[in-house]
Parts: sequence; structure tokens; C-alpha cells
Amino acid sequence: MADATAAPTGSTPPAPRRPQGRPVPSAGDGRGSASGAAAEPAPKWYAPVGGFGVTFATQFRKVLTEEYPEKPRATAPRFHGRHQLNRHPDGLEKCIGCELCAWACPADAILVEGASNDDTPIGEGGTGRFSPGERFGRVYQINYLRCIFCGLCIEACPTRALTMTNDYELADDNRADLIFTKDMLLAPLQQGMLPSPHPMVEGMEERDYYLGKVSTATAQQREWAQEHEAEAESIRPEKYVAPPLRGGARLRAGAKIGQPAVHDESHGAAQTSSTSRPAEGGSR
Repeated sequence: MADATAAPTGSTPPAPRRPQGRPVPSAGDGRGSASGAAAEPAPKWYAPVGGFGVTFATQFRKVLTEEYPEKPRATAPRFHGRHQLNRHPDGLEKCIGCELCAWACPADAILVEGASNDDTPIGEGGTGRFSPGERFGRVYQINYLRCIFCGLCIEACPTRALTMTNDYELADDNRADLIFTKDMLLAPLQQGMLPSPHPMVEGMEERDYYLGKVSTATAQQREWAQEHEAEAESIRPEKYVAPPLRGGARLRAGAKIGQPAVHDESHGAAQTSSTSRPAEGGSR
């Protein structure tokens, strides 16, 4: 005969009971307490003294303060700092004015305008040779108010003309001074280099420069530079003087200070009648 107290078939067994004597969590401080009473408060003297606990624990540790700018911290070898336009060993520029860096820039911070090299004598109206090959970067500007130092422009450059240095001290008190132009970005002349424009090494082609066949300026190039020093100086890009900002409008490359600006719908910016220089941003 079946037991009358047995649970019916298919019914749920009763839930297990909580063991006796286990502390029940208190609603006050969250800690276990058999009676549920609140914890004993800390003595009154602990609050003012306990606030200095972090101070007392760290005052005898080694100081990690960096003495900047007296002792600037060394950067990593591949640090993304200020850009630099590099030169060939004889002083000619590597930039060919292809504008690939400007198109690769996600912040639209680079403005490049290319021009053709001209081997016509300067005295006969020639504009000179600034790089091997056909073209060079006549205008090159980087707006460091927009630049995010991502390095995409470096990857896009086909001639390794644009690289990034370890210089990170770019702070200024004037927005216009953070528009870096070509004369500010060009690498300084090293030993054996001549300032452009000047002819290529005689007997060399453009590809020979990238194959490492040119190591320094030749005697013929030095002689040409001495004979045409005054003429070459007259066709070099002028030193950039930052114009004042005009109500947020930007001037494209080559704009002269004091020239009236006209609005150009094609560029969406204030523009002068001549070739332009931006004072507030770059343009692709």
C-alpha cells in the first residue's frame, strides 16, 4: 500500500530550507550581521587624520615630475610630430606636387599646388628647376589647427618627400601662425646640398635620384648656383607672413595682405583674384 504522505506523481518537490544560524545581510551597511544592527561608527578623530592617508603614503616615494621644458622628455623613434619636406642629396626637393597627401588627409589640413619645372635660362624668363622630373610643389601648406597627426599623408607620398619629425612643440598664441608654409617645412640644407632652384646632375635622370646614384652637389651645379645666385633668389618662394584672420574666412595661397577678398562659391571660402593662401584652413 502506497504511503499517504508521499508527494503526488509529477508535483514539484519542496524548496530546501535555509540552514539555521547563518547571518542575514543587514540593510544598513551590506555586511553580514546576525542581529541586523548597523556597524559601530568610526571615532571622531579618524576623519581629519584619515584624509591625509594618501599624502602620508606617497610623500616618501620617488618624485616622477618631468622638468619640462628645461629637460624635455625623449620621444619614441617613430613619434608623429611636425612634418618635414625632404631634399635630395644635391639639394633639389623631393616633392613633385602630386597632391596625394592632400587627398589622403582626413582633416583637410594640407594644401598643395604643383607647377612644372622649367630649364629655360632664368634670364630669358624661365622659372627654374626645383626638383628632378617634370613637376614640383610650388605651394605647400599644413594647417596645424586641423592636423590630427595620423600619418596618412606620409603613407600616401610616393617619393618619401613628406615625413614626420620628433618635434611636438607647436603651441602658439596666434591661430594664423599655425599655418606652416613650404619655407617653414623644408628640411634645412645639409653638407653638400645647394638651395633650389638649380639644374640636375649632368647625365642623370629622375629615376637615378631615387636609385641613390646622386650623393652630393657636383662642381658644375655649384658653379651654376654662384653665377645665378641673384636670379635664383628672385624666383624662390617668398617668406610667409601670416595675414590677420578676416571673420573666419580663409585666404587661399598667394593672397596679398590688404587685398580685398571676394567670395568664391566653388571653394566655399573667401578668395582673392590671384592664387591664394589659406589663413584658416587648407583646401584640396
